[in-house]
Amino acid sequence: MTTAHTPSRRATRRLADTPATVVDAAITERSILIVPIGATEQHGDHLPLGTDTFLAQSFADAAAERFGDELDLWVLPTLAVTKSDEHAWSAGTLWLSADTMLSTMREIGNSVAMLGARKLVLLNSHGGNSGLLDVACREIRRATGLQTFLVHPVLPPDHGGHGADDEHGFGIHGGIDETSLMLHLHPDLVDLDAAVRNVPEWMGEYEHVRFGGTVGFGWTSDDFGPAGVIGDATLATAEHGEHLFEACLRTLADGLREVARFDFPDSASAPSPDLTHDL
Repeated sequence: MTTAHTPSRRATRRLADTPATVVDAAITERSILIVPIGATEQHGDHLPLGTDTFLAQSFADAAAERFGDELDLWVLPTLAVTKSDEHAWSAGTLWLSADTMLSTMREIGNSVAMLGARKLVLLNSHGGNSGLLDVACREIRRATGLQTFLVHPVLPPDHGGHGADDEHGFGIHGGIDETSLMLHLHPDLVDLDAAVRNVPEWMGEYEHVRFGGTVGFGWTSDDFGPAGVIGDATLATAEHGEHLFEACLRTLADGLREVARFDFPDSASAPSPDLTHDL
């Protein structure tokens, strides 16, 4: 005699590790779906190509493990190839065009909208994605009715973050913070003997045209020299990485708690989802 199997929630909160029947039963309007968004790009000689992907996945998994039950978090598969053409000059860098990346995000949003959740969080660890993901949030919102949010677990100076004092606000790629986080999370993948200091201190003479300044500018990472680093990896430590990870995770949790209770006023009616629209 056989009995019908009743779906039950599994310990994992990774969508890809979970059977469809469990997902169908477990995901509700209260659920928050998180897409970790990394990159595969050069990070100097001391860090692996997948640094941004490792960081995005680590923050998403830690948030789900510690706060998943409280906030009903579900982690979607990490995007590892994204908008990285500022590093296209270097071997190993993989990238999508802006059109392809935006189409990918739209189609992920279209898929997520078929579930019961109302909220989608894009958890981004690569600064080169940021502007495009702002656009994606609005496009997904308009086309599907999902509430969409963009989160940076570590906000770099070129997007309004503070950054390490020793880098004078110019440490945006492969520097103290990023290297320290990797020393904490994946020390076996870090070669500190190959770390270098490459801080563009010459930019200090500019008040407006600078990272995070009032005047933005286009750049590729080799505009700052052949090292592939914009920062000072020589000062990185695992201890700093652990402290930074925990501090950023607390901030991420606070942000996700606000996402959980966020809603538009009743007077602002949500768009009607058009799941047949060709995104």
